[in-house]
Amino acid sequence: MYDLIELTTTRHNPHIDPFMSMWEWQIPLYLFLGGIVAGMMIISGYFIFSHRYKETDCACFSTPLISLILISLGMFFLFLDLSHKLYVWRLYTTFKISSPMSWGAWILLLVYPALILNLLIKPPAILQERIKNLANISLKITSHPFFVKVIGIANMLIGLMLGAYTGILLSVMGSRPLWNSSLLWFLFLVSGLSTAAAFVHLFAKNKYESELLAKADNGLLTLELFVIFMFLIGLLSSAKPHKDAAELLLTGPFAPSFWVLVVLMGILIPLFIQLLAVNHKIKHTPVAPIFVIIGGIILRFIIVEAGQYSHWFNAHLK
Repeated sequence: MYDLIELTTTRHNPHIDPFMSMWEWQIPLYLFLGGIVAGMMIISGYFIFSHRYKETDCACFSTPLISLILISLGMFFLFLDLSHKLYVWRLYTTFKISSPMSWGAWILLLVYPALILNLLIKPPAILQERIKNLANISLKITSHPFFVKVIGIANMLIGLMLGAYTGILLSVMGSRPLWNSSLLWFLFLVSGLSTAAAFVHLFAKNKYESELLAKADNGLLTLELFVIFMFLIGLLSSAKPHKDAAELLLTGPFAPSFWVLVVLMGILIPLFIQLLAVNHKIKHTPVAPIFVIIGGIILRFIIVEAGQYSHWFNAHLK
């Protein structure tokens, strides 16, 4: 995590590559996986809180195991980016209330017990076959509806913190005008929820949940468009370095990939397809969710890469 600061303060290549540098893929993928896991925790927590865990085909039974795998993969990518890997344990020997990285380290630590408790509500058959008494533990948990609700609330709250943290991690870096926005955390949170809704929609077995997730994703995609608009307006109405940072996305070298791959392919096209699907004009198709997921990944690559070329002296434009 400390290396993210190093990454954002040492690179000054004047030749901007709009397709991003492949050797810096760890942080964008970590931010994406953190966002989608946050979204799945919120979705699963909501289903648990609203008693959908009583349905045998609830998506809340599948999301915890998938989330555990994805967040572990994301933390592995983050670990790969660290220069001083042997000292990562020091993050957990203290807690600095003013440090977003300290908050992030402890939030990531809370994610695991919340997901494991979610998993224990109804463990997958493959785990029940290999771990004795897992079915009995599940029965004890589900026999206390209040405790199950607490698990749902905990997943929603920790999911919200995790999703917001992925944006706050960048937004506190004032040396990068593109990232230094009070809306970046909200953009990443909404995008994480949208990609999670799209992802869960792909494998949801319950027809009601599948329809609900598609409708929710339509609302989230619309909200994401609005947040992107406000994010850019906020930059354009600030100091010149912020305006120059916005130009990187509006008309600069990142504009084609931003407008085509993020806005058009990742938001507008899937929104149009899913609006037709939820109004029963066409059948639900995996095309829209896949586009949303790809758009969410590319959004983070563009924000991370373009942010590194935005700075207070605009040397990269000279």
